[in-house]
Amino acid sequence: MEKASRKHTIKKSVSNRFTITKNGKVMRESSFSRHLRRKKSKKQLRRLNGKKVVTGRLAIRIKKLLGKR
Repeated sequence: MEKASRKHTIKKSVSNRFTITKNGKVMRESSFSRHLRRKKSKKQLRRLNGKKVVTGRLAIRIKKLLGKR
């Protein structure tokens, strides 16, 4: 009789902050874009729009926490 393997669970805090695309890229939201927007320049607000790609060792670690690796 074999030993039952443990069920792997994902980290909910990580899954709320990051998404993984179909091709395997890790995407994140920009910081400093939630409130106090009035005093920020339009150029800065445009730069903070959209999602950004996470690369390197951090991306590998995030994928592992989300059970994708």
